[in-house]
Amino acid sequence: MRFATIRRDGRLGLAASDGGAFHARLEGDPEYPGTLAELIRAGVDLAAAGRGLLAGPELDLAQVELLPPLAAPGKILCIGLNYADHGAETGLGLPVHPEVFARFGSSLIGHGAPMLLPEVSGQLDYEGELVAVIGRTGRRIPREAALDHIAGYSIFNDASIRDYQFRTKQWTMGKNFDGTGAFGPVLVTPEELPAGAKGLRLQTRLNGRVMQDASTERLVFDVAALVVLLSEVMTLDPGDIIVTGTPSGVGFTRTPPVFMGPGDVCEVEVEGIGVLRNTVCPEKS
Repeated sequence: MRFATIRRDGRLGLAASDGGAFHARLEGDPEYPGTLAELIRAGVDLAAAGRGLLAGPELDLAQVELLPPLAAPGKILCIGLNYADHGAETGLGLPVHPEVFARFGSSLIGHGAPMLLPEVSGQLDYEGELVAVIGRTGRRIPREAALDHIAGYSIFNDASIRDYQFRTKQWTMGKNFDGTGAFGPVLVTPEELPAGAKGLRLQTRLNGRVMQDASTERLVFDVAALVVLLSEVMTLDPGDIIVTGTPSGVGFTRTPPVFMGPGDVCEVEVEGIGVLRNTVCPEKS
Protein backbone atom coordinates (compact mmCIF):
# COMPACT_ATOMS: atom_id res chain seq x y z
CA MET A 1 0.00 0.00 0.00
CA ARG A 2 1.13 3.55 -0.75
CA PHE A 3 0.09 6.59 1.30
CA ALA A 4 0.32 10.32 0.60
CA THR A 5 -0.33 13.11 3.07
CA ILE A 6 -2.08 15.95 1.26
CA ARG A 7 -3.66 19.36 1.66
CA ARG A 8 -6.59 20.39 -0.51
CA ASP A 9 -8.49 23.66 -0.17
CA GLY A 10 -6.90 24.19 3.23
CA ARG A 11 -7.92 20.75 4.54
CA LEU A 12 -5.52 17.98 5.46
CA GLY A 13 -6.13 14.62 3.89
CA LEU A 14 -4.77 11.12 3.50
CA ALA A 15 -4.62 9.29 0.18
CA ALA A 16 -3.86 5.66 -0.58
CA SER A 17 -3.16 3.50 -3.60
CA ASP A 18 -2.74 -0.25 -4.02
CA GLY A 19 -0.94 0.24 -7.33
CA GLY A 20 -3.65 2.07 -9.23
CA ALA A 21 -5.15 5.50 -8.76
CA PHE A 22 -5.00 7.27 -5.41
CA HIS A 23 -8.18 7.71 -3.39
CA ALA A 24 -8.48 10.12 -0.49
CA ARG A 25 -10.45 11.32 2.48
CA LEU A 26 -10.16 14.84 3.85
CA GLU A 27 -10.20 16.14 7.40
CA GLY A 28 -13.80 16.63 8.45
CA ASP A 29 -15.13 13.75 6.35
CA PRO A 30 -16.82 11.07 8.49
CA GLU A 31 -14.55 8.43 6.92
CA TYR A 32 -11.30 10.38 7.40
CA PRO A 33 -9.10 8.00 9.44
CA GLY A 34 -6.66 10.62 10.76
CA THR A 35 -3.14 11.47 9.75
CA LEU A 36 -0.63 8.83 8.76
CA ALA A 37 1.38 9.68 11.87
CA GLU A 38 -1.69 9.14 14.07
CA LEU A 39 -2.40 5.78 12.44
CA ILE A 40 1.17 4.59 12.88
CA ARG A 41 1.35 5.74 16.50
CA ALA A 42 -1.96 4.05 17.27
CA GLY A 43 -0.72 0.77 15.83
CA VAL A 44 -3.46 0.69 13.19
CA ASP A 45 -3.11 -1.92 10.44
CA LEU A 46 -2.02 0.28 7.53
CA ALA A 47 -3.20 -2.22 4.94
CA ALA A 48 -6.71 -2.11 6.40
CA ALA A 49 -6.63 1.68 6.64
CA GLY A 50 -5.54 1.85 3.03
CA ARG A 51 -8.36 -0.39 1.89
CA GLY A 52 -10.78 1.94 3.65
CA LEU A 53 -9.34 4.94 1.83
CA LEU A 54 -9.67 3.16 -1.52
CA ALA A 55 -13.44 3.49 -1.13
CA GLY A 56 -13.07 7.27 -1.18
CA PRO A 57 -13.04 9.60 -4.19
CA GLU A 58 -10.28 9.21 -6.75
CA LEU A 59 -7.60 11.87 -6.50
CA ASP A 60 -4.97 13.24 -8.88
CA LEU A 61 -1.93 13.93 -6.70
CA ALA A 62 -0.77 16.53 -9.22
CA GLN A 63 -3.77 18.66 -8.26
CA VAL A 64 -3.11 18.85 -4.50
CA GLU A 65 -0.31 19.94 -2.19
CA LEU A 66 1.82 17.01 -1.10
CA LEU A 67 3.12 17.29 2.46
CA PRO A 68 5.82 15.20 4.13
CA PRO A 69 4.26 11.79 4.84
CA LEU A 70 4.77 12.49 8.56
CA ALA A 71 4.68 16.18 9.39
CA ALA A 72 6.47 16.06 12.75
CA PRO A 73 8.49 12.89 13.33
CA GLY A 74 9.47 12.44 16.95
CA LYS A 75 13.04 11.70 15.92
CA ILE A 76 14.77 12.34 12.60
CA LEU A 77 17.90 10.19 12.80
CA CYS A 78 20.28 10.69 9.89
CA ILE A 79 23.20 8.44 9.03
CA GLY A 80 26.38 9.86 7.53
CA LEU A 81 29.00 8.09 5.39
CA ASN A 82 26.80 5.00 4.98
CA TYR A 83 28.00 4.19 1.46
CA ALA A 84 31.69 3.31 1.14
CA ASP A 85 32.11 5.33 -2.06
CA HIS A 86 30.71 8.45 -0.36
CA GLY A 87 33.12 8.03 2.54
CA ALA A 88 35.95 7.77 0.02
CA GLU A 89 34.95 10.84 -2.00
CA THR A 90 34.75 13.01 1.14
CA GLY A 91 38.09 11.78 2.48
CA LEU A 92 36.36 10.84 5.74
CA GLY A 93 36.67 7.09 5.19
CA LEU A 94 34.55 4.13 6.21
CA PRO A 95 32.96 4.40 9.68
CA VAL A 96 33.41 1.60 12.20
CA HIS A 97 30.15 2.67 13.82
CA PRO A 98 27.28 4.60 12.18
CA GLU A 99 27.79 8.35 12.00
CA VAL A 100 24.50 9.60 13.49
CA PHE A 101 23.23 13.17 13.49
CA ALA A 102 19.81 14.72 14.01
CA ARG A 103 17.52 16.81 11.89
CA PHE A 104 14.57 18.71 13.28
CA GLY A 105 11.03 18.97 11.98
CA SER A 106 11.40 22.69 11.24
CA SER A 107 13.63 21.81 8.28
CA LEU A 108 11.09 19.52 6.56
CA ILE A 109 9.31 20.23 3.28
CA GLY A 110 7.19 18.05 1.01
CA HIS A 111 7.38 17.03 -2.62
CA GLY A 112 6.98 20.07 -4.87
CA ALA A 113 7.64 22.59 -2.11
CA PRO A 114 10.40 25.15 -2.66
CA MET A 115 13.80 24.15 -1.32
CA LEU A 116 15.27 27.27 0.24
CA LEU A 117 18.70 28.66 -0.58
CA PRO A 118 19.58 30.71 2.51
CA GLU A 119 20.75 34.29 2.26
CA VAL A 120 23.90 33.50 4.23
CA SER A 121 25.34 30.80 1.94
CA GLY A 122 25.66 29.69 -1.65
CA GLN A 123 26.66 26.13 -0.77
CA LEU A 124 23.35 24.22 -0.97
CA ASP A 125 24.17 20.61 -1.80
CA TYR A 126 21.91 17.62 -2.56
CA GLU A 127 21.92 14.19 -0.88
CA GLY A 128 19.43 11.60 -2.09
CA GLU A 129 18.52 9.00 0.55
CA LEU A 130 16.18 6.16 1.48
CA VAL A 131 14.02 6.67 4.60
CA ALA A 132 12.81 3.94 6.95
CA VAL A 133 9.82 4.82 9.15
CA ILE A 134 9.50 3.15 12.55
CA GLY A 135 6.13 1.53 13.19
CA ARG A 136 6.55 -0.19 16.57
CA THR A 137 8.15 0.86 19.84
CA GLY A 138 11.35 -0.95 20.64
CA ARG A 139 14.54 -0.87 22.69
CA ARG A 140 17.49 -3.27 22.32
CA ILE A 141 15.83 -4.79 19.26
CA PRO A 142 17.49 -8.00 17.99
CA ARG A 143 18.38 -8.15 14.31
CA GLU A 144 15.93 -10.96 13.60
CA ALA A 145 13.07 -8.69 14.75
CA ALA A 146 14.39 -5.39 13.41
CA LEU A 147 12.41 -5.23 10.17
CA ASP A 148 9.20 -6.02 12.06
CA HIS A 149 9.55 -2.52 13.53
CA ILE A 150 9.40 -0.80 10.11
CA ALA A 151 6.07 0.72 9.01
CA GLY A 152 7.28 1.74 5.57
CA TYR A 153 9.80 3.48 3.39
CA SER A 154 10.09 6.85 1.71
CA ILE A 155 12.61 9.24 0.12
CA PHE A 156 14.64 12.13 1.54
CA ASN A 157 16.83 14.87 0.11
CA ASP A 158 19.16 15.68 2.98
CA ALA A 159 20.14 18.99 1.41
CA SER A 160 23.10 20.46 3.25
CA ILE A 161 24.63 23.91 3.64
CA ARG A 162 28.22 22.79 3.35
CA ASP A 163 30.10 25.80 4.72
CA TYR A 164 27.96 25.72 7.88
CA GLN A 165 28.18 21.93 8.11
CA PHE A 166 31.98 21.91 8.20
CA ARG A 167 32.47 24.88 10.51
CA THR A 168 32.44 22.41 13.41
CA LYS A 169 32.96 18.69 13.94
CA GLN A 170 29.22 18.33 14.58
CA TRP A 171 27.06 18.70 11.46
CA THR A 172 23.86 19.97 13.09
CA MET A 173 23.94 23.56 11.83
CA GLY A 174 24.51 22.67 8.18
CA LYS A 175 21.76 20.08 8.21
CA ASN A 176 18.92 22.09 9.73
CA PHE A 177 18.34 25.23 7.71
CA ASP A 178 14.63 25.85 7.19
CA GLY A 179 13.22 24.41 4.00
CA THR A 180 16.10 22.06 3.18
CA GLY A 181 14.86 18.61 4.26
CA ALA A 182 12.64 17.30 1.47
CA PHE A 183 10.64 14.19 2.48
CA GLY A 184 8.16 12.22 0.38
CA PRO A 185 6.24 12.05 -1.86
CA VAL A 186 4.73 8.86 -0.40
CA LEU A 187 5.20 6.17 2.20
CA VAL A 188 5.30 2.63 0.82
CA THR A 189 4.56 -0.27 3.15
CA PRO A 190 7.18 -3.03 3.44
CA GLU A 191 5.33 -5.77 1.58
CA GLU A 192 5.63 -3.71 -1.62
CA LEU A 193 9.45 -3.79 -1.52
CA PRO A 194 12.29 -6.26 -0.98
CA ALA A 195 13.05 -7.05 2.67
CA GLY A 196 14.80 -4.09 4.23
CA ALA A 197 14.34 -2.16 0.96
CA LYS A 198 17.56 -3.80 -0.24
CA GLY A 199 18.71 -3.69 -3.84
CA LEU A 200 16.70 -0.62 -4.85
CA ARG A 201 18.21 1.79 -7.34
CA LEU A 202 18.66 5.30 -5.93
CA GLN A 203 19.28 8.16 -8.34
CA THR A 204 19.61 11.91 -7.81
CA ARG A 205 19.21 14.23 -10.78
CA LEU A 206 19.93 17.96 -10.94
CA ASN A 207 18.19 19.69 -13.85
CA GLY A 208 17.94 16.27 -15.48
CA ARG A 209 21.64 15.42 -15.09
CA VAL A 210 22.33 12.26 -13.10
CA MET A 211 24.50 13.15 -10.11
CA GLN A 212 24.11 10.07 -7.90
CA ASP A 213 23.34 6.52 -9.02
CA ALA A 214 23.61 3.63 -6.59
CA SER A 215 21.86 0.66 -5.03
CA THR A 216 20.65 0.41 -1.45
CA GLU A 217 22.38 -2.98 -1.48
CA ARG A 218 25.57 -1.00 -0.89
CA LEU A 219 24.59 0.51 2.45
CA VAL A 220 27.41 -0.08 4.93
CA PHE A 221 24.85 -0.45 7.72
CA ASP A 222 21.56 -1.73 6.29
CA VAL A 223 18.13 -0.89 7.67
CA ALA A 224 18.06 -3.83 10.06
CA ALA A 225 21.53 -3.00 11.39
CA LEU A 226 20.54 0.62 11.95
CA VAL A 227 17.44 -0.37 13.91
CA VAL A 228 19.56 -2.65 16.09
CA LEU A 229 22.33 -0.12 16.70
CA LEU A 230 20.08 2.89 17.31
CA SER A 231 17.84 0.94 19.68
CA GLU A 232 20.88 0.05 21.80
CA VAL A 233 20.94 3.74 22.74
CA MET A 234 17.36 4.95 22.64
CA THR A 235 13.78 3.77 22.43
CA LEU A 236 12.58 3.91 18.85
CA ASP A 237 8.98 5.09 18.73
CA PRO A 238 6.30 4.84 16.04
CA GLY A 239 6.69 7.72 13.65
CA ASP A 240 10.45 8.14 14.14
CA ILE A 241 12.36 8.14 10.87
CA ILE A 242 15.81 6.90 9.90
CA VAL A 243 17.41 8.70 6.95
CA THR A 244 19.83 6.02 5.86
CA GLY A 245 22.64 7.91 4.12
CA THR A 246 23.68 9.12 0.69
CA PRO A 247 25.92 7.56 -1.98
CA SER A 248 28.78 9.21 -3.84
CA GLY A 249 28.30 12.05 -6.29
CA VAL A 250 27.50 14.92 -3.95
CA GLY A 251 28.27 18.41 -5.20
CA PHE A 252 30.97 19.65 -2.85
CA THR A 253 33.40 16.82 -3.74
CA ARG A 254 33.28 17.56 -7.48
CA THR A 255 35.86 19.59 -9.41
CA PRO A 256 34.67 22.26 -9.65
CA PRO A 257 32.07 21.95 -6.87
CA VAL A 258 28.42 21.84 -7.92
CA PHE A 259 25.98 23.65 -5.65
CA MET A 260 22.28 24.24 -6.24
CA GLY A 261 21.00 27.69 -7.12
CA PRO A 262 17.68 29.45 -7.69
CA GLY A 263 15.56 27.70 -10.31
CA ASP A 264 17.45 24.40 -10.14
CA VAL A 265 15.26 21.30 -10.00
CA CYS A 266 16.48 18.40 -7.89
CA GLU A 267 14.89 14.96 -8.16
CA VAL A 268 15.58 11.93 -5.99
CA GLU A 269 14.19 8.66 -7.29
CA VAL A 270 14.14 5.38 -5.40
CA GLU A 271 13.03 2.31 -7.30
CA GLY A 272 9.63 1.05 -6.17
CA ILE A 273 8.86 4.21 -4.20
CA GLY A 274 8.78 7.16 -6.60
CA VAL A 275 10.34 10.52 -7.34
CA LEU A 276 10.82 13.36 -4.86
CA ARG A 277 11.10 16.65 -6.74
CA ASN A 278 11.85 20.18 -5.47
CA THR A 279 12.83 23.47 -7.07
CA VAL A 280 15.38 25.71 -5.38
CA CYS A 281 14.19 29.18 -4.44
CA PRO A 282 16.03 31.99 -2.64
CA GLU A 283 15.03 32.45 0.97
CA LYS A 284 13.09 35.65 1.57
CA SER A 285 13.97 37.93 4.48
